[in-house]
Amino acid sequence: MALNVKVVSATREIWSGAASQVVANTVEGEIGILTGHQPFLALLAKGEVRVTAEDGSKVTVNADDGFLSVDHDTVTIVAGDAVLVA
Repeated sequence: MALNVKVVSATREIWSGAASQVVANTVEGEIGILTGHQPFLALLAKGEVRVTAEDGSKVTVNADDGFLSVDHDTVTIVAGDAVLVA
């Protein structure tokens, strides 16, 4: 079972796909999301969103000003500003 992850900015989709883990900075601190996580909604803090894709590759996005939502193994990150780190 994998997480279905979508990271979008105000203007475009940054990354989407299957993942085993997501780690993000919220205004209340850093959170890690794995499959089976309870439904959750949080405000993003400026910082990195780190995604471990299902194949083990790492994806890093610098994000600011937005929210993170978790529901039924679907993680949606909507940021006002987001840039994929090479």
